[in-house]
Amino acid sequence: MRFMKELSAATGRNIRTPFWALFLAFVAALVVLPVRAADVVSAGQDFVNLLVKGDFATAVTRYDDTMATALPEPKLRAAWDTVESQAGDFQRQLRARTEKDREYDVVLVTCQFEKAVLDTKVVFDANGKVAGLFFLPATPPAEWFRPPPYARTNSFRETSVHVGSGRWILPGTLTKPSGSGPWPAVVLVHGSGALDRDETVSANKPFRDLAWGLATKGVAVLRYEKRTKEYAVAMAAMASKIVLKDETIDDAVNAVELLKKTEGIDPHRIFVLGHSLGGLAAPRIAERAPDVAGLIIMAGPTRPMDVVIMDQFRYFASLEGDNSREGQDKLADMEKQMSKVRNLTSADASSSELIFGVAPVYWLDLRSYDQVATAKKLKQPLLILQGGRDYQVSAADFDGWKKGLGARRGVTYKFYPDLNHLFITGNGKSRPAEYNRPGHVSETVVDDIAEWIGTIKN
Repeated sequence: MRFMKELSAATGRNIRTPFWALFLAFVAALVVLPVRAADVVSAGQDFVNLLVKGDFATAVTRYDDTMATALPEPKLRAAWDTVESQAGDFQRQLRARTEKDREYDVVLVTCQFEKAVLDTKVVFDANGKVAGLFFLPATPPAEWFRPPPYARTNSFRETSVHVGSGRWILPGTLTKPSGSGPWPAVVLVHGSGALDRDETVSANKPFRDLAWGLATKGVAVLRYEKRTKEYAVAMAAMASKIVLKDETIDDAVNAVELLKKTEGIDPHRIFVLGHSLGGLAAPRIAERAPDVAGLIIMAGPTRPMDVVIMDQFRYFASLEGDNSREGQDKLADMEKQMSKVRNLTSADASSSELIFGVAPVYWLDLRSYDQVATAKKLKQPLLILQGGRDYQVSAADFDGWKKGLGARRGVTYKFYPDLNHLFITGNGKSRPAEYNRPGHVSETVVDDIAEWIGTIKN
């Protein structure tokens, strides 16, 4: 969700993107010789070349002071090894572009790996030092993102909004059915990672599919940029202090409050839909926003995050049939990292050491939170959805909701054997490369959500 895959700056908190897509983020800000604007792209490409050559000793000399502490040479090497273990061997750089993020210059170097195309995002501070490093799914051409066949784009309208205020204000989109309403509405809460409002994962935009599909059926939808994307550098600089509240919960609560004040929205029929990490967070969001009418949990993990992560790595190894000494060593190293997580105590809460890209305080916060027990205490109805081909959040997690909620009233479960983590249809074993193919959230899922919302009357 990295903030944990659904880990991120911390590890990434995206349990919805492929594991290598976890947001490896570490930041800084200090002084050295400036890089001229015209040279920024070349500097980013050169930095990636150092990673490819395995010259990590030289790469770390390009860091600012904070990066030097957060991602020293051994951790940088391990991060690159993790990327290649999941995306395959590096093949070539395809292109590079630059963006401005407040005082930072951002270079996105699109790289072709054996199994995936990734953007290596290198962030430079005003003095030309590397202040951040991210590995993200590359954004495909715009023409790949066609509307889902079930969306009638003339039946709704979209307006730009802003969620929250002050330091962390987030741009978003409100998709509202045509007509005066008042309409029921849904807030979409992202999985792990630095995700945009569409929850874009390679060639897919599941949150846009949900927004357009539900609006076609008379349900308004609010989606927004995740804080770890809109403020990636600032959030990564705070990695040692960030917990789930900062990453996800506060912004979702603000989104609910915005909808309550929005013309044409029924303030008594506002729902929260959380995907992956967002599904894990949904019960906490409802605690903070007790007036929400119900929760929709899509692929929400129930097992400890270290268990979920290890299962993902074992799954990847099984896909490759990797029984080599090197493959087993990688699994052993990952188990060692997860053992550190399991052995954390409250005394470690102030530590700035990152374990799998996440500070101890984040891991400890997750450990202290029982999402199933929290959901069981809520009064709102719950809709819990799970894809049968999901290797990131598996049927074991779905069973965890069933077992933990027991006889609690007002819970509806839906299991879709042929859907993956993004709730897109496929065949056979799900693989990371599957996300590179354009697809859409299943119409059955959209229908089930809309129908369920229609049954909730306040």
